Order: sequence, then C-alpha cells, then structure tokens
Amino acid sequence: MNRNSSSKVYFMKINLFCLAICLTFCTCSAQTKSSEKISLFNGKNLDNWRGDPRIWSVEDGCIVGRTTDENQIEKNTFLIYENPFSDFELTFQYKIIGGNSGVQYRSKVMDEDLFIVGGYQADMESGIQHSGILYEEKGRGILAKRGEAVILDEKGHKTVDQFANSEGIQNHIKSEQWNTYRILAQKDHLQHFINGHKTIDVVDKEMGKKSASGIIALQVHKGPNMEVFYKDIRIMKK
Repeated sequence: MNRNSSSKVYFMKINLFCLAICLTFCTCSAQTKSSEKISLFNGKNLDNWRGDPRIWSVEDGCIVGRTTDENQIEKNTFLIYENPFSDFELTFQYKIIGGNSGVQYRSKVMDEDLFIVGGYQADMESGIQHSGILYEEKGRGILAKRGEAVILDEKGHKTVDQFANSEGIQNHIKSEQWNTYRILAQKDHLQHFINGHKTIDVVDKEMGKKSASGIIALQVHKGPNMEVFYKDIRIMKK
C-alpha cells in the first residue's frame, strides 16, 4: 500500500471514530433528556392545576386539601393537573390528617364544573387498611388490596397472589407524618410503593376497562373534616 492510500485509511478511521463518539453522545443525551424528572408543582401557587378554591390552597410550599365545618363537600373532589401522561414514574410526598385521599393517574375528568374524576387511584388514608391499594374511582372499585399481585385478563378474570402482609406494609407508613409515594405505570403494568416498600403489583389487560393514558389529580374525600398535604411532586416519562 502506498503512503497516500495509507493516509486515506488513517483519516477514514479517525472520521469513523469521531462519528461513533458523536452518536454515543447524542444517544446518551437523548436518553438523559427523556429520563429527566419534571416537577408538577412549583411550590408557590396552583399554576397548571384546577380545583375547588375553597378546598385547595398552597401553604408553606405544599399543596393542601382541606375540609372544615364551613367548607364541606357532598362528593369527592379533585385538584386536576392539566396535561395527560401515559408511561411514567411519579413520586411525591404526602401527609394526611383524618379522612381519605389519593392520587389519580391515567384518569379522565367526569365533571368539569364539580372537579370529579374517574380512573386509577393510588389510595391513602389516615387509617390502617387502605394506604397503597389500587382503587378505580367511578369504575371497578378495589383492583388490588395491599400486598396483592393481581392479573386482570382481557375478559376481566382476576388472578391474585399475595406477595406481602398488609399489616407489615402498614408498619412502614408514618401516621400524620410525611411519607414518600411512588407510582410506576408501564403499559399494562402498575405498581405502587410507599417509603420504598411495594404495596401492589397489577397487570390490567381488561378490554374496555384498562387505561393507557390520562390525567393526574389529587383527591379530597367526602366525609369528616380532613387535611392532606402534598409536596415534591415529580414525574419521569418512560
């Protein structure tokens, strides 16, 4: 091989090497960008959220849902985030004093004026039984109790396996203190975690019932006076 041919091969190899580095960098950058966590709450106001202003407010960097003797509700009401999401990992911190609440996901608005929402709900309560379950608001009700791995087939037939004890899960939940909730939704697979402990594991394939995309919303449940606090609400698209 002459010197000119050798030089051409050398520079060709250099160019291919640089191209490989660029492609790797671009791929890593795209993956990093797609896996960034998005904050759904700015800690200051309810921009991008809508709900009953008598019930929802921002206090000390937290979203607060509160019912009182003066502000009662006849139906469950929701604070609704404007944008829909499909596959994601959602994390937030919550503290609840009295009553029942939950976070809706892949849900839909049933009544715009009354802020009523239906769909999957990651439940939480001040009691000792339901925090962490998967409930379908305005739909099929409880889809998975705590510690259950559930498969719903295309026709709605339900298979249940127990992977954890409900009382054991409750032992890791702090009463009237801050807890960390994580919701993982990937295609038909739904999982909830509280303070790092898995509470439910569901595969929902039921035709005409399952949901692949929808809005996120926070709940205040009708009933006795209650307070629920949310902060650090972040989502990462999958």
